[in-house]
Amino acid sequence: MDHAEHTHGGSGWRTAAQATLHCLTGCAIGEVLGMVIGTALGLHGVATVALAVALAFFFGYALTMRGMLRADLPFRRALKVALAADTVSIAVMELVDNGVMLGVPGAMEAGLSSLLFWTSLAFSLAVAFAATLPVNRWMIARGLGHAAAHQYHH
Repeated sequence: MDHAEHTHGGSGWRTAAQATLHCLTGCAIGEVLGMVIGTALGLHGVATVALAVALAFFFGYALTMRGMLRADLPFRRALKVALAADTVSIAVMELVDNGVMLGVPGAMEAGLSSLLFWTSLAFSLAVAFAATLPVNRWMIARGLGHAAAHQYHH
């Protein structure tokens, strides 16, 4: 039995999937918001991606911190836990997600009313989830990443 199974009382893959889904939620909120704002303002692809990444990190950390603050952790401690729990996961997710978006011809220029834009964004988030899942599994099995926040989820 590895650390994730021992610590979390279940499948390490299930725990990793839950952690990745949590990460995906924050990333998707920031990513969609950033893509919508950047596209609506007519920003260059790089500026739109930078905005989306910044918002993805913000919302990813904010979702984790919300749980920490509910567990009565002081703000600074909650921030430290969120940084430890989510930084690698969000970074991998954002690298993959934005790489896919930039790699789909015309997706970034398609506009908010385009099916190409929205299907590319949904596809990029699905690929990012698949790529981040084994990273989170590996980290949780070693007591890293999401494992740092798990004790506060009760």
